[in-house]
Amino acid sequence: MSGETQPKAGLIRFVVGPDNQVVPDILGKLPGRGMWVTADRNILEQASRGQFSRSAKAAVTVREGLVEEVERQLARRVVDLIALARKAGLAVCGFEKVKGWLSGGAQVRVLLQASDGSVRGKSKLWTPEGARYFDCLTSDELGLAFGRQSVIHGALATGGLSDRVVEEASKLRGLRDKDDGNPAVGKDKVAK
Repeated sequence: MSGETQPKAGLIRFVVGPDNQVVPDILGKLPGRGMWVTADRNILEQASRGQFSRSAKAAVTVREGLVEEVERQLARRVVDLIALARKAGLAVCGFEKVKGWLSGGAQVRVLLQASDGSVRGKSKLWTPEGARYFDCLTSDELGLAFGRQSVIHGALATGGLSDRVVEEASKLRGLRDKDDGNPAVGKDKVAK
């Protein structure tokens, strides 16, 4: 809602419900005219303070905790997409399996590491050239995606599902980044 034109991939869609309340449309399937907002915590918080009404050209209500709800729904979407990739045989988890994929020449599209994993352990793996790195999920969230209690390391092979994970995880990263100079998630790592 900054007024800038951007690709849809980095935006979150919102619609106004029948009760004039702003509703996040993470899947992009709800009826109504969409209002697209950059997937950034600060911009979403700003939009909640009046921008939605201006964009909708009507008085709308924004419920308390909308940004947290969007973050929760995006995290769930990323977890679900990773779980689909796992069921399709396009994902592995565990340090040794991920390391095997990375060093064995497998076509890795995404390297996933838990945000609450140890920095030392995560630094032992590398992001292949052309692949993406995300650590915007916790070990519990990654565990949910892989059907385990917790997971620190995961990798996705190239394919359409992995591209969707990249798109949705990029949005989630925008919501989980912190402004204080200490990002809650890592930036893309340079290939070694």
